[in-house]
Amino acid sequence: MAGVVRGDRVVLGQAITVVESARAEDRVLAGAIVNGVMSRTGGAIRVGITGVPGVGKSSFIEVFGKHIIGLGKRVAVLTIDPSSQRTGGSILGDKTRMEELARNSGAFIRPSASGSTLGGVAGKTREAMLLCEAAGYEVIIIETVGVGQSEVAVKNMVDFFLLLMLAGAGDELQGIKKGIMEMADAVVITKADGDNVSHTRQAMADYKQALHLFPPAPSGWTPKVLSASAHAGTGIAEVWETVLAFDKHIHDNGFITANRSKQNISWMHEYFDLLIKNDLQGLPRLREVVQELERGVVGQELSPYAAAAAMLRAYHEAVGVNLR
Repeated sequence: MAGVVRGDRVVLGQAITVVESARAEDRVLAGAIVNGVMSRTGGAIRVGITGVPGVGKSSFIEVFGKHIIGLGKRVAVLTIDPSSQRTGGSILGDKTRMEELARNSGAFIRPSASGSTLGGVAGKTREAMLLCEAAGYEVIIIETVGVGQSEVAVKNMVDFFLLLMLAGAGDELQGIKKGIMEMADAVVITKADGDNVSHTRQAMADYKQALHLFPPAPSGWTPKVLSASAHAGTGIAEVWETVLAFDKHIHDNGFITANRSKQNISWMHEYFDLLIKNDLQGLPRLREVVQELERGVVGQELSPYAAAAAMLRAYHEAVGVNLR
């Protein structure tokens, strides 16, 4: 823990490896590490960034991160890569796609395979975020795989949610789920340079009109529509200023405290569900029961609900719980 608090990037990487481990012996150590640094967390600005494939998330994050570092802040980037179904490893390797940022002493980049977690969000991203905060990183950026269910999970662990979109790629609004748009605190039209400038202006007008149709955000913040070009370096400062304005807004009205408390409670319940599942799978006496129930479901002798209820009863019996 001391190495993490000192900001040692090698030790930080090792600590994140421990919390990402699925080994039972590592889970105890991981819990101790995260619990030990909790008092040093919570001071960073947490930013989630997502966008459709091809929008240029990595290019944007690299330029965005370098801009923030240039202002004297330290930036951690946690990227969630799709997992190989064969090896379980990450496929895209975002660290190799942000070479300049990765070499910057003010940055820490950690690609993680999405594994089997819902929507492609790495199961231990929150712990990694807390460890980065304890290590002194003042801005935490979490990049998701793309537009999908992962955005809901990331929204529930960050303060500011940024949606990157392309202009001039057909009917932009048609390809975006309403739920994703509702979660966005800002929409940024990327690749706003060259011949794409006129398309960008039209796309911005369309998104501004669409955002007005959504109900007010719980934070009381009015979502912004911006444009940026990672290639030309334009619009990057404006995006960061928007993040800062949002951060001031939620601190002034107290939303950040209420929202992070809600996130922590949700986190607790999710972990309890995971622990129960792991506990159930670790009881040898239940394996035969579960296999028999699975055969019953496959043979349509039992409904999935009935089989799950029977599994719960078997679990209670295995751990000696009497609910009568």
